[in-house]
Amino acid sequence: MENTFRIEKDFLGEKEIANDSYYGIQTLRAKENFDITRTSISLFPNFIRSLAKVKKATALTNYELGDLTLIQRDAITQACDEIIAGQFHDQFIVDPIQGGAGTSTNMNANEVIANRALEILGHPRSSYHIIHPNNHVNCSQSTNDVYPTAIKITLHELIFRLKDSLRELRDSFDRKAVEFKDILKMGRTQLQDAVPMTLGQEFKTYAIMVDEDIYRLREAQALIKEVNLGATAIGTGINTKENYQELVIKNLQDVTGIDFVNAGDLIEATQDTGDFVHISGILKRVVIKVSKICNDLRLLSSGPRAGFNEINLPAMQPGSSIMPGKVNPVIPEVVNQVAFEVIGADMTISMASEGGQLQLNVFEPIIAYKLFTSINMMRRSFHSLASKCIDGITANEDVCMENILNSITIVTSLNPILGYEKCSALAKEALKTNRRVYDIIIEQELFTKEELDKLLHPKHMVHNHKLV
Repeated sequence: MENTFRIEKDFLGEKEIANDSYYGIQTLRAKENFDITRTSISLFPNFIRSLAKVKKATALTNYELGDLTLIQRDAITQACDEIIAGQFHDQFIVDPIQGGAGTSTNMNANEVIANRALEILGHPRSSYHIIHPNNHVNCSQSTNDVYPTAIKITLHELIFRLKDSLRELRDSFDRKAVEFKDILKMGRTQLQDAVPMTLGQEFKTYAIMVDEDIYRLREAQALIKEVNLGATAIGTGINTKENYQELVIKNLQDVTGIDFVNAGDLIEATQDTGDFVHISGILKRVVIKVSKICNDLRLLSSGPRAGFNEINLPAMQPGSSIMPGKVNPVIPEVVNQVAFEVIGADMTISMASEGGQLQLNVFEPIIAYKLFTSINMMRRSFHSLASKCIDGITANEDVCMENILNSITIVTSLNPILGYEKCSALAKEALKTNRRVYDIIIEQELFTKEELDKLLHPKHMVHNHKLV
């Protein structure tokens, strides 16, 4: 019967590896050691592709410098291209949260690429004297420059997708701003009646809030174009040849299509995770603002009989197992919960960055895991918010107008004419007698009906700003 295992060795001993596996002994050890999330790095296919892009760029560079043969280069780069195209991702089995500063992830990539390259050349897997995971695939590299570079490539791509979801959300708010441009409603501060505005102005504000953060993310992308590839272990570039750093960055640019640059000081760049902290802070800013908008939507749609009831959110599902007819604002609620998760992830990233010591931060795996997870959750929830909620919102125009007419604070527009004290007395009288300000003013003959209609017309109170 054919043996279904092959034997691989490292300096700790030997292990049986399934013959149909492209990974090797170091990957298997990591799989056994880190059973944390019960997932694997294949959860983030962009990250797998990013690792392969780094390995392709380094293979091209090592060939140029004479450290790989043409045959080795072509086999390694073909294996990388296949992984970039989406193949063999199931072979990336290590847990994303791991000890060792990402070494397990790097070795998982090295072993899969090496064994696929050997297969391309017609050799059995584990024939490492021909193409070795460390000597050839990892030539002129360390986990400490490969891993953070792959993180930055992944972040660059994920942020593009996050910006797309924010544009979708912004455009949804913009369309509603136009649709609601003539609907007058009461503005509020501290949950108390303030002065009139339009529902269109309210939704236009949300569009602007979202649009601002698209620019903040664009700025963050520029920050992560600086990488430490070529730094190797601690930033001194040990085990690399002269001109390696310059050549490998050029090849990385060609492979990724992104204008990455070498860090000014590779020792600093290898230990400093401040750019990840900055990106996490931007993500927190974005999600907090969107979550605040969701709080507004839940409040404005509250009721329908005993709440604000100024807008209607699309009914997505029954809202109670006991109360018939109840419908909940489930889409804004789930975005709120994503916000809580991202805010917590920001704290984790902050602590992980602060916890680094000396020439390397060993906690980059948890930083990467939290950043990737946060971005993916945000972009999915923003898409849901736009398509399943904002696009279907309708306005209760009669409710909005009735709130204005019943409000005491419309007397604010008379301050320049009657003075603050007289207007306060009118408001107090209206509250005491449960009557409209309008009726009291007519009764006291402060203005004629025609004069008052002109002064208190809600449209006149928003004339200083565009209705959309």
